Amino acid sequence: MELKAFEQWFAEKLQLEDFSSADSSLNGMQVGRTGSDVRTAAFAVDASLETFTRAVNAKADILVVHHGLFWGRPLAVTGSHFSRIKYLIENDLALFAAHLPLDAHPEVGNNACIAGELGLQSVRPFGEYHGQMIGCKGMLSDAMSVSEVLQQLGWDDGEVTVLPFGPDKLLRGGIVSGGAAGSVYEAIDEALDFFITGEMSHQVYHYCLESGITMIAGGHYRTEVYGVRKLAESVERETGIQTLYIDVPTGL
Repeated sequence: MELKAFEQWFAEKLQLEDFSSADSSLNGMQVGRTGSDVRTAAFAVDASLETFTRAVNAKADILVVHHGLFWGRPLAVTGSHFSRIKYLIENDLALFAAHLPLDAHPEVGNNACIAGELGLQSVRPFGEYHGQMIGCKGMLSDAMSVSEVLQQLGWDDGEVTVLPFGPDKLLRGGIVSGGAAGSVYEAIDEALDFFITGEMSHQVYHYCLESGITMIAGGHYRTEVYGVRKLAESVERETGIQTLYIDVPTGL
């Protein structure tokens, strides 16, 4: 598949244009030689020299990430930024990024995938950000304890942060992956039993306590592997391109 054709497929699949005003990151192809071909695509959460090196060693033609290199402001091509771009160009590795579009997508999005792992029913958009709903909410088919929710997701109790202030059995929940601690206020307004995100914030502690909601922070990285992996499956199924996932956990 020619790189330009993949770029078009990528933009249409993830509806990149819908997020042009809400997302400060440069969604789509960030580095690439338009005339090249795509036979193998690597997928990872973050753009870094480690993921680049592992993609090249796997003989990938492109790398698709959730967190790319460009975030809405001019960045001097020096230091590690220079090294990263230089490595991509010298190794002819194209870089694609999908930030909010990969959080919000109803099929391959991080939040939709977490909802699917939990078996949420009646899933609807949730988590407003700059005019776009990037998360989702719904109801568990059977009420669960915090431990049961974590077990359902395959998360170890010792690796997540929990404010267990909701009911003993949780039913109605909202999800916004990554660094979205502030979305718990929306969950409180909607009287949800629990809220799942990536990062915890000191500022929300007493609001959660006083509002009787359980907040689960699973880690920024851990909550954002879902969409990348699901997108890789979709690429392989819909385009025939061979894919691989590069796991570089940060512990955060």
